[in-house]
Amino acid sequence: MKRVINTFTFILLAVIGLQACNRTKNDENQKNTKPKVRVEQVYKQEVEQLYEYTATVQAEAVNNIAPTIPGRIDKIFVEVGDNVPKGKLLIQMDENNLLQAKSRLENLEATFKRLDELYKVGGISKSDWDAQKTNLDVARTAYEDLKKNTQLHSPISGVVSMRNYDAGDIYAGNPILQVQQIKPVKLLIHVSENMYTKVTKGMDVKVKVDVYGDEEFKGKVSLVYPTIDPRTHTFAVEITIQNSDAKIRPGMYARVTVNMGSENRILVPDGAIVKQQGSGERYVYVYKDGKVSYNRVVIGKIIDKSYELISGVENGDFVVTSGISRLNNGIEVELVK
Repeated sequence: MKRVINTFTFILLAVIGLQACNRTKNDENQKNTKPKVRVEQVYKQEVEQLYEYTATVQAEAVNNIAPTIPGRIDKIFVEVGDNVPKGKLLIQMDENNLLQAKSRLENLEATFKRLDELYKVGGISKSDWDAQKTNLDVARTAYEDLKKNTQLHSPISGVVSMRNYDAGDIYAGNPILQVQQIKPVKLLIHVSENMYTKVTKGMDVKVKVDVYGDEEFKGKVSLVYPTIDPRTHTFAVEITIQNSDAKIRPGMYARVTVNMGSENRILVPDGAIVKQQGSGERYVYVYKDGKVSYNRVVIGKIIDKSYELISGVENGDFVVTSGISRLNNGIEVELVK
């Protein structure tokens, strides 16, 4: 019985020893196995520098229609949404004051005509003639002013966008109507100061309006503001869209793409970019002489399935595109096709 127990114990110890030996060999094999990676050589190439900005569509001009003096509104000839040409009669105010001013002007004109004849033959003095002429000029100015404030015309071609009163109301301060010129429309974007020398009046830009999806509209830089905002270090740029079909309306949300020229940049596949956990830093493994180095990179825009690199990788470098999960800085690797 004792012999059987000793034999069993010997066999058990032999099995345990064999397993330990195999485990040690496996560990050594794993340590000696180089991570297998695929690499891709990257080069500089011309990359368009496209920048996107957001803005809200604005009317080219906005006019508030109202008299300069209080009065009763007699008639309003348009409604919100009506298209109006320049010079169209929009509002008729009460005419009583105008009629009174007209009557007074006619009387003064008749009186001055008689006095002018007397003055020519020496019947009145120069001072009397001057006083009467002044009264006539004042009355004529007052009449013309009342006339402009009695019949209100549109100073621009556009669309009626607001109405605050009805016929019979007393005008008391708020505009009676608002007319907006929407052919063309404009956008105001704010561009980083380091682009100041690259933006010029007349530049073509592309515009997309959210409500119309991917449809593109042509715009032009119509104004580059001459100063930089010291708080934001940006400058304002005005974009004009002809909008001949009046499809784009003020208040719509738009995206403007501006081409700032091209630069020689390295493009790296998106699979080669490693994001550092807990920070916004990006890295790339660069392969050289059988080893990889962990290079911090500054990325630019995403172009298709690649990243534009501003710095961190040299022209002609080999970057690791697969097998990244097992890598550490400075370790040896095995290349696979």
